[in-house]
Amino acid sequence: MICVAVTYVIQPGLEDQAIEYLNLLTGYTRTEPGNLMYQAHRSPTDPRRFFLYEQYSDQTALDAHRAATYFQDYVLNGLVKIVESRTPELYEPI
Repeated sequence: MICVAVTYVIQPGLEDQAIEYLNLLTGYTRTEPGNLMYQAHRSPTDPRRFFLYEQYSDQTALDAHRAATYFQDYVLNGLVKIVESRTPELYEPI
């Protein structure tokens, strides 16, 4: 299994747009065969800060996710364009 944790800080005033992208991504990603978990979170103290937690069966499943058309649309051509900062990290269970 491989886990992905991404923290996004969204540009001021674009938080609703980020929520829209994350909701769309969630719907598509949860249908992927190798996806085990996909959950977006929003900070209760900083409404511009979002946290995304993902689990995939293996690297092949993560690569397939990143190659999906909706990943290109909603992450690379969506979220990435409205972020102030983005911190992705990969983890493996111990």
